[in-house]
Amino acid sequence: MEVNVYNIKGEDTGRKIALNESIFGIEPNDHAIYLDVKQYMANKRQGTHKSKERSEMSGSTRKLGRQKGGGGARRGDVNSPVLVGGARVFGPKPRDYSFKLNKKVKALARKSALSYKAKGNAIVVIEDFNYEAPKTKDFVAMTKNLKVNDKKLLVVLSESNKNVYLSARNLQKAHVQTVSGLNTYRVLDAGVLVLTESALSAIDNVLSKKEA
Repeated sequence: MEVNVYNIKGEDTGRKIALNESIFGIEPNDHAIYLDVKQYMANKRQGTHKSKERSEMSGSTRKLGRQKGGGGARRGDVNSPVLVGGARVFGPKPRDYSFKLNKKVKALARKSALSYKAKGNAIVVIEDFNYEAPKTKDFVAMTKNLKVNDKKLLVVLSESNKNVYLSARNLQKAHVQTVSGLNTYRVLDAGVLVLTESALSAIDNVLSKKEA
């Protein structure tokens, strides 16, 4: 599959670039995508939830009523879970929600997500670019020139670029990502992928190594 290469002015450079079929043309694996997105969301959870159990409550340990004959459930001190304001039984405790996922599964998930975007004609390839200084209006002008300003964008760069990142930081529908940090969730969440030529080459290098 070949796509046209544009510049930041939205002009067709007259060049075409081929998308690697082993990355952008595979049959998507929905289960791999599910697992990778599940892991991404799980890793974002803080897991700091906590409620007090009976041994952690402060209060008198005096038994409030006699064991039998009261006509209700037996109960102990004021911290009893059966009382309003008492402790909680088997409440949440701080925990780590992250889990392991094989590298090949994660690579398959990313390829599947990229293949979905390629099938949906939601990939735009542009020449490498840079800004002399961070300017949001320059970034907005580029999205308008490429006719993608009304969509949720994921701009993928081969390496970190502070000026480009700062130019897009205030835009709600735009996100700048390097190839090293590219993940399945970000790809699927974007309406359009804007890839620089060097980023496309970097994706080929990274994901092609994980085929074996």
